[in-house]
Amino acid sequence: MDGRITNKKALLALAIGGFGIGMTEFVIMGILPDIATALNITIPQAGHFIAAYALGVVVGAPLLTGIGSKWEPHKMLLYLMVWFTVFNTLSAFANSYELLLVSRFLSGLPHGAFFGIGAVVAGKLAREGKSAKAIATMFAGLTVANVIGVPIGTYVGHNFHWSVSFLIVGVVGVLTMLSIYFWMPVIAKAPSTGFKNDLKVFKRIDFLGLVLLTTIGTGGFFAWYSYIAPLVTDVAGLSENIVGYIMVVAGLGMVVGNFIGAKLAEVFSPLRAVIISLTVMVSLLLINVVVAPYGYAILVMTFVIGMAAFMVSTPIQMAIINSAKGSEMLGSSTNQSAFNMGNASGAYLAGLPIAYGYEFTSASIVGAVMAGSGVLLAISIVAFRKRKANQAVKRQIAFQN
Repeated sequence: MDGRITNKKALLALAIGGFGIGMTEFVIMGILPDIATALNITIPQAGHFIAAYALGVVVGAPLLTGIGSKWEPHKMLLYLMVWFTVFNTLSAFANSYELLLVSRFLSGLPHGAFFGIGAVVAGKLAREGKSAKAIATMFAGLTVANVIGVPIGTYVGHNFHWSVSFLIVGVVGVLTMLSIYFWMPVIAKAPSTGFKNDLKVFKRIDFLGLVLLTTIGTGGFFAWYSYIAPLVTDVAGLSENIVGYIMVVAGLGMVVGNFIGAKLAEVFSPLRAVIISLTVMVSLLLINVVVAPYGYAILVMTFVIGMAAFMVSTPIQMAIINSAKGSEMLGSSTNQSAFNMGNASGAYLAGLPIAYGYEFTSASIVGAVMAGSGVLLAISIVAFRKRKANQAVKRQIAFQN
């Protein structure tokens, strides 16, 4: 069989998994009131299910990657998707707050490890110089989920029962398992000196800087995205019925931005692509503060901000992998934990000025500050690496003399 065809199918398997993960992460936001009503709890209590999933991602990414380091990557991806499928399906049968809270936490555990290991595998499957495009193909599943999966899941959750949304995620999980089993080629396990030695990656200053960069920089997007519904209804003055379409528009922007980011990473270095992407996002978030009150202008801004946000995803993932030489799987998975910490921190920090009575556009300002901080941090990492390289050259010259 043609290796390129096999690799395309393998990348498609990763994209299907990304679709399922993206759907389960975001669909709950659309059906939160339905879950609250069914379980006889408040909406703030139902919000704990979102936090539980995010906590599962943060904990599970390094933990499951470490546990799975003794298996070949293609096997580990399959085992992670089995876990994902089982606990997402069980979520559909949870009949109490406690059971759903536990099942959402357990559902989140494989998320970061799947994307982290999948990104490294995608890079190995890619042709020379096409690693960015391969990683973007995997992340495309997550972006497409926001365009197709989340709206469908929200619709059936509203009109039938919230549990049906998680059953659909379970079906996608089964499709991913079959795709990985039949399409993913055997990939040799990377040489490793053990998980304990892999943990030494956390002693590298530039690696820790990149993890912080992901948390702060992508947190800028989530600061804006978390309050997009009131931005549409209270600031732009549009109907609540428009919110669903706005989410689709944001998803379309993410799809486009994902592949633009991959192209930037090929033309420039991954870290410079991150600087470009975050700078664009800062500019757009500040423009959004000004134009958001003008009705349907919010549609255009939603598309371009979603696009700019996902221009970052592939370059920052590549930068992390390059920085974690010898511990790529752990480093890549840790970056997924950072994405979810960015989700939580962005939503929390953007909520502070709103709680003090400021306009919902203040969330965009907070987002711009966070993304701008990410730009400064990325520039600092570039400068740190340049200084380190110069010092190495000077030492070599001194040694030769």
